[in-house]
Amino acid sequence: MADSIKGLKRTNYCNELRIEDAGKEVTLFGWCQKQRDLGNLIFIDLRDRTGLIQLSFNDTTDREIFAKAQSVRSEYVVAAVGTVCERENKNKELPTGDIEIIVKDFRIVSKAETPPFEIVNSEKVGDDVTLKYRYLNLRNQKLTQNILMRHKIAKIAREYFYANDFIEIETPMMIKSTPEGARDYVVPSRVHNGKFYALPQSPQIYKQLCMVAGFDRYIQLARCFRDEDLRADRQPEFTQIDLEMSFVDTDDIMEMAEGFIKKLMEETVGVSVPMPLARMTFAEAMEKYGSDKPDTRFDMLINDITKWADGTDFVVFKNAIADGGSVKAIVAKGASSVYTRKKIDKLTEHAKGIGAKGLAYIRWADEAPNCSFGKFLKDGELEELIAKLNVEKGDCVFIISDKTSSALSIMGSLRLVVAKELGIIPEGKWNYLWITEMPFFEQDEESGEWVAMHHPFTMPMEECIEYLDTDKGKVRAKAFDLVLNGTELSSGSMRITDCQLQNKMFELLGMEQEEIDAKFGFLVEAYHYASPPHGGMGIGLDRLAMIICGADSLRDVTAFPKVQNASEPMSGAPSTIDDVQLEELGINLSQLEENNEQ
Repeated sequence: MADSIKGLKRTNYCNELRIEDAGKEVTLFGWCQKQRDLGNLIFIDLRDRTGLIQLSFNDTTDREIFAKAQSVRSEYVVAAVGTVCERENKNKELPTGDIEIIVKDFRIVSKAETPPFEIVNSEKVGDDVTLKYRYLNLRNQKLTQNILMRHKIAKIAREYFYANDFIEIETPMMIKSTPEGARDYVVPSRVHNGKFYALPQSPQIYKQLCMVAGFDRYIQLARCFRDEDLRADRQPEFTQIDLEMSFVDTDDIMEMAEGFIKKLMEETVGVSVPMPLARMTFAEAMEKYGSDKPDTRFDMLINDITKWADGTDFVVFKNAIADGGSVKAIVAKGASSVYTRKKIDKLTEHAKGIGAKGLAYIRWADEAPNCSFGKFLKDGELEELIAKLNVEKGDCVFIISDKTSSALSIMGSLRLVVAKELGIIPEGKWNYLWITEMPFFEQDEESGEWVAMHHPFTMPMEECIEYLDTDKGKVRAKAFDLVLNGTELSSGSMRITDCQLQNKMFELLGMEQEEIDAKFGFLVEAYHYASPPHGGMGIGLDRLAMIICGADSLRDVTAFPKVQNASEPMSGAPSTIDDVQLEELGINLSQLEENNEQ
């Protein structure tokens, strides 16, 4: 039978205690991480959410207490009362390694069966096991600290925005389905049979309506839901530090966000980030880095060699340029020792896998550079390119020729791959960057239709409004993204507040008036009653936590994450529901059942 903790009150968490506390009597609760029985000595590593401390039992310990300590196994929940003492054999690996607790009262609160994996080494176990027993995996100190860091980020966000007069307003979780880029998760209504709510992809429309209502500074740690394919930095449900401000321009919003970033970095990792944060236009980011979320911690910028390539007889380059494309190159300094011919072949296959038609290269490992297309060059042309790109012995050059947008995006991806393989991305750097002057529209390559790059409520720049009907590709938006070390943390913009312009933007995105009225009529109508100029942004709390914790995936900073197919292994979600519930909702699954049988 388990021992009661009646009469015991925790005095400290494990990791709070230090050598200065020697002589203090403490009461601790936690889990046994490890028990070491040395005969007349027993040591237990006690773990709670803050860390570890050593409990010590010796020949002066009450025999009943000593016997209990002998019976303890990993993951038992225990309580200990004792005195903080200086440790004889100190452990410099632990913050509490100078001390131990000489135990005088000890209770086994709850016994554990042998866990399916060793908690302390859970990172060596496959996801299929650790995610099934997620509540055990969360006891791992690394994951525990990640979750605590996520909590700290949320706390700092609330403190900062509260101090700057923001009002926290909760917006609905069950809303009307409106197109925002990804698929909605839908919720059937029992009361309104045959109709559905959607889970919000973001609180976008509601926070804009808060501005119309006069709440000029809104903040919410908003849960958002998007039914899209998962990856390391994407989960189907996530949290935004969501804000909106009235009577401001883009600079005001960005400066407010910078104040938060400054406070956040100082209080989490002890780093003072220089302010204001660097800014780069979307066009410059694409041209230099091949990405709208560039990692600026290392150089290896993209070079445009189209003019030089057009003068050669290499038909691959000539054809790409003739089709309106261009030729782009990156120089990997000192890469020839890493990029053997076999390694370059592997990089070429990777390039083809992301859309490239091929990969040209120059590898200068020996006295003379080896050029994959050298036989198509005239005398002096290779030397001209080497001089132009400042290539030296030991370097490699990788070249893509294609439609300009494709060449840039492919080269941007290869730039990251090469940098990782060369190990030139520095640790401990925090390169925040604003990307500004985003295009309003982007063209779907398959359908040719123009869609909103951010969302249809974004305000176009005044000087671009004249191109709305004539050249959508020229329309830039009052939009901006916040990037950290190559990861997009946030999108923001000024919003359209003119009802006629908003209606026009919907029309330009291919909506008929009937569809506009059905999906967004309530927003357009609100603007008939006057709206202040406003804008805002949503900062991805999960991604921010992932980077600050140095984690590889959002799973590592999410308490109960989904896996690749959007299921949750621990609980078995999603699951079937019974026929009574289906009948109440007016849902017939006969077609689904027929498909499953086939």
